[in-house]
Amino acid sequence: MIQFDAIFLVDDDPINNLINKRLLGKTEISDTILEFLGADMALQHLEEIEAEKSLLIFLDINMPVMNGWEFLDSYKEKFPDRRDKIVILSSSIDFQDRKKAMEYEIVSGFLEKPLSLDKINYQLSKY
Repeated sequence: MIQFDAIFLVDDDPINNLINKRLLGKTEISDTILEFLGADMALQHLEEIEAEKSLLIFLDINMPVMNGWEFLDSYKEKFPDRRDKIVILSSSIDFQDRKKAMEYEIVSGFLEKPLSLDKINYQLSKY
């Protein structure tokens, strides 16, 4: 059932990453789940991954140094040929954040924390 070469968890909260990593591990949609406490670190790692690789990226919006919006802007500029699935995973319930996220063509979904198997399955059903 592997669908992705890797999953990126981009969130400055290590506890969220740990919980989400365990949860995603149960889905068997990828053998590789990588955690990044900063969006800038995730972008750096993306530079080392071949464009043909299929990635699922869960991205938090509110992070220090580089927030999720800045990540998306940099991603669009640096990786115009990548076809990864980027899902915003945020504690924000602000409709404006959801609306802004969907204005990015590269964003395939917006999920509210906490992540759950139902939310993962819902998102995967879109692919």
